[in-house]
Amino acid sequence: MPDRPLSTPLDDSFERYLQDKGKGRGGDGGNYRRNAARELERFAEWAAGDRGDDDWTGIAPDDAEREPTFDDLDERVFREYARHLGGDRGLKQNTVQTYYRYISAWCGWCVNEGYLEAHYAQRASAMAPLPGDDGRKPGDQQAWTSEQRHALTRHVDERARDAVEAYTTLPENTDPLDKQRARYAALKAARDRALVFVLAYTAVRVGELLRDPNDPRRRGVRWEDLSLDDGSMDVYRKKQQWDAASLPDPVISPLRSYRQLMDPPTERWPVFPTFDQRTLAALVREELAERGERPEAIAERRAEYARDLLLALDEDIQPPSITTDGARSILQRLSKTAEIDIDHPKHDYLAPHGGRRGMGEVLVRAFGYTVAARYLDNSEEMVRERYSHIEAGELGDVATEALEEIDSGV
Repeated sequence: MPDRPLSTPLDDSFERYLQDKGKGRGGDGGNYRRNAARELERFAEWAAGDRGDDDWTGIAPDDAEREPTFDDLDERVFREYARHLGGDRGLKQNTVQTYYRYISAWCGWCVNEGYLEAHYAQRASAMAPLPGDDGRKPGDQQAWTSEQRHALTRHVDERARDAVEAYTTLPENTDPLDKQRARYAALKAARDRALVFVLAYTAVRVGELLRDPNDPRRRGVRWEDLSLDDGSMDVYRKKQQWDAASLPDPVISPLRSYRQLMDPPTERWPVFPTFDQRTLAALVREELAERGERPEAIAERRAEYARDLLLALDEDIQPPSITTDGARSILQRLSKTAEIDIDHPKHDYLAPHGGRRGMGEVLVRAFGYTVAARYLDNSEEMVRERYSHIEAGELGDVATEALEEIDSGV
């Protein structure tokens, strides 16, 4: 028997579950928590009969004037929900599986916490309506090819070189605001170049490199986290601990020249700060006000600068790092301006995770699964699974060679 009353409403368990699954202090952060909360809310609405179907009245008895409780749950309920997810809603097969897993994980937690006596969601009859795997293999996921990587890095390198040269060769009598605009353009191009090179060659996860608004521990790498002389960078890994990642030679020069141009006031500045004008304007106004400056003086101070980022640098007003979504927006813009040929069913640009997978391809082919696993910060078993298409292709070559050798002897 469960330890808690079966009359407990379903949503009474949600917050405790999400805190247990969340990250950071109080369990209020993390992508998993956000996604799980969304799916639990959908499940609760469906269980209450609110799914846009006049024939569906929810899981509580028709004569019960109450919200659904744990007493209403059994394997038939989860079977019906699996059928609902797999209905004509345009969801991909793997998406249906993913959504159901969120609810199944909550169900298992409820068993452990005494809300339920059995893990109904994992019973074969409950899962029977779920669609099968759609056959999408790890090798089908986007991975930057060598041609794409070279095209993108060459494009951002040329843009940065041109912008820096335009700034550093300005005549001495250039208007101060025009000089600031040129410096800002050079900083932005240099930041974009450094970001692309890091994503292309380090295989660091974008969530380990930049700020995640849903996880306070992921605030984006700072200059104090980098050691350009040693070729290393401290990042907060997916396994929830700090670890050193390698900075290979192609990354060092873009980072070093970018740092020299930025000249951050302290080592705690983010390596990849946001350039969003609204964010920076609000930050500058708020920080200067806290320092005791009046609104009129703040307005005059800001008018002296072409961009608030430059004022922030001079006054050591530390901006936030760009977010993972911001990195995707940058790569969308750069993929378009570089006119890179991209043939992928999901992405029409070079997505951040594609840089990591592209390096995985290179490392597996060049040095094998063990070395690639160390560089990618994954288990060898996982790397073998994700890059199984490489081994399959190599085995195919071996089979072809064997057949040719046999046939030549006939």
